[in-house]
Amino acid sequence: MELRGKPTAAGRAKATRTTPPDPALERPSPPQPPEPARSAQPAEPPPPTTRVRFLRRLSRTLLAALVTAAVVVPVSAAARPRIPAPAPAALAPPTTATLDKAYTANRANAAEASRMAAAHGDRTRAAADRAMAAPSRHFLTFDGRGQGLAVEVLGDLAHADRVAVLVPGSDTTLETYGRFRAGAAALQDRLNSLDHRHGAHGTHGTHGSTSRPHTAVIAWLGYETPGTVSTTVLTTGRAEDAAPPLKRFIRELRGVVGEKAHVSLLCHSYGTVVCGRAARGLDVDDIALIGSPGTGADSVSALRTSARIWAARGADDWIVNVPHVHADLFGTTVGFGADPVSPAFGAHVFAAGIGGHSDYFKPGSVSLDNLARIVLGDTSEVSRA
Repeated sequence: MELRGKPTAAGRAKATRTTPPDPALERPSPPQPPEPARSAQPAEPPPPTTRVRFLRRLSRTLLAALVTAAVVVPVSAAARPRIPAPAPAALAPPTTATLDKAYTANRANAAEASRMAAAHGDRTRAAADRAMAAPSRHFLTFDGRGQGLAVEVLGDLAHADRVAVLVPGSDTTLETYGRFRAGAAALQDRLNSLDHRHGAHGTHGTHGSTSRPHTAVIAWLGYETPGTVSTTVLTTGRAEDAAPPLKRFIRELRGVVGEKAHVSLLCHSYGTVVCGRAARGLDVDDIALIGSPGTGADSVSALRTSARIWAARGADDWIVNVPHVHADLFGTTVGFGADPVSPAFGAHVFAAGIGGHSDYFKPGSVSLDNLARIVLGDTSEVSRA
């Protein structure tokens, strides 16, 4: 059996004994060269340029859009198959004599589209189409396929000598068409109220009468708008596709109202990019750019149009945060260039009040009053910013 006891003093001394130091390790280290003198304040990198800041912001935006496209789009597409709808009514370009025929044909098309959407189980689209088939609605164009296209007349187009054509921005589809139409209706109401003052002053209409002018507003959803959260909203691709049909529509409109009618193009948000692409040689009297991210042109002269160019931005419009530059990424031009309300662009800048991005046609707003005066040709009464 092993007996254990307390260690002796000799044992303790043996346990604490250390290895003698190596003289080589005790030699002093050779002297080190002195460190170079540091400046008191190191030089700061130059601040990023506007282009660099834009590219950084753009990269974040593109990443968010691509993630959304990768996650949201496939899910929504799987949850909602393509909605069936009839082909658009085959109609010749309208004239004053054929307007009623066009209205009737397009209402019938909308009614059929509503039935097909309901049979497909899409109640939202069915309700939107059904509303457009109401007897009071007047469509020059209706196409219920895909996102949908619609060109609606508010007012008496056959006798109009003051016509406004509204071009919408992103996320305008048949499902969201109601809010776009609400702006057109607010403008038509304001035109009607201002028309009475014109009549009191004895304004001559272009159709030979001495009564007040006759007005009409056209809500032109004639192109497939981009989604607000998408990569397409950052480029001119959809606008380039939309420009030819817009130019064609203005030519057809002149066939109805004549060359003497005063035609104004009122373009909102991404719709200003569309109008910028269509502006060259366009037979309109005024083009108003509201809430614009840019038109793709650097100045009014670059638009190459004889139309008078107006621009406005509400004080609370988030579009002010969009950088107004161009950048080439992966062979595609991203961004829309100069700010239309900047002095360098050269537009007639008018007041838009305190409204936000969706408030330009809000009843009672400064912007709506000014847009109505532009449509009526009362340029001296347009309040400037």
